[in-house]
Amino acid sequence: MRVLSLRKFDWTLFGAAILLVFFGLAAIYSTSLGAGGAAGDFSHFWRQVIFASAGVALLFIMSAVDYRLLSGLARVLYVVSLLLLIAVLVFGTTVRGTRGWFGFGGFGVQPVELVKLFLVIYLAKFFSDYARHPAGLKQIIGSGVALAGVFLLVIIQPDFGSAMLLIAVWGALLLISGIRRSHLIVMVLLCIVTIAASWLFILKPYQKDRVTSFWDPSVDPRGKGYNVTQSVIAIGSGGLMGKGLGFGSQSQLRFLPERQTDFIFAVVAEELGFIGTLFVCGLFAVIFYRGFRLASESHDDFTMFLILGIMASFATEVAVNIGGTMRLLPVTGVTLPFLSYGGSSLLVKFLMIGVLESIAVRRG
Repeated sequence: MRVLSLRKFDWTLFGAAILLVFFGLAAIYSTSLGAGGAAGDFSHFWRQVIFASAGVALLFIMSAVDYRLLSGLARVLYVVSLLLLIAVLVFGTTVRGTRGWFGFGGFGVQPVELVKLFLVIYLAKFFSDYARHPAGLKQIIGSGVALAGVFLLVIIQPDFGSAMLLIAVWGALLLISGIRRSHLIVMVLLCIVTIAASWLFILKPYQKDRVTSFWDPSVDPRGKGYNVTQSVIAIGSGGLMGKGLGFGSQSQLRFLPERQTDFIFAVVAEELGFIGTLFVCGLFAVIFYRGFRLASESHDDFTMFLILGIMASFATEVAVNIGGTMRLLPVTGVTLPFLSYGGSSLLVKFLMIGVLESIAVRRG
């Protein structure tokens, strides 16, 4: 570690992340008004403030660390990922049917969030070692085995959303590495078989309900289709300018479920309207632009794969969360980066931005 040089620090990237956090805090504060009686319950809001403050500190600490050290630690971090996922299955607590949290003094720590970053680092190292050659069976099988280790442990919890995100990141990096068309077809077929097997033998009934309600929530609007129906109502009722913070009927009257986590985007849409959601999407676009620009300026394969892996992780979570709230995709429990309530997710997202900033301050 060295003293952080702020001359090359990407303040645009940092600013976009901070503004997204402010949007999330505003939405969480608003939903807190309608909780816990007339006085409201702001415990989630103040916890998120603490998480955000710790995340910013973590970002600057990571920025001061030479990211190239991660290349040498890739295998160690992968082993740590396996140990964390095994430990949470043995010693973890169950929340909403998923055994994926460690409980510490009233706080829940979700190790799969850290595993997402560790897997990106490991795959970036793996693919960079073979970057000068098109991805053949050796690379596909080798990276696929590494993915399978964490995927199976996550799906056993079961956390279907996080498991699918891990596959998406692996697939994105595999495509970037130059996979042959014939191998791609075989992989798609294997993915279809895996999804079918997961549906038949692994997924819990409530997870299947999330998928079936996506196709036609009107079949059971007060049961399986309730969540997504209320989300669509909230988004549509926001109009152009929104109803104003604290005045959203769906969120304030608690019609909208999981409004601080899975459906935080619906809260923003209802209370800040199309303009607010456009601004949020614009901030995510800024992060993606800065990330891809940084990747285009990278001078080695590990750096490029690392940046693009982080971007793939962000993009998947944003697309799946917003798509779920708008009934474009099934709701899988994936949170919206920087906006949704949750300490583990927020801290790791800031850590990812810290990795990008570490790359930015060391570029030529």
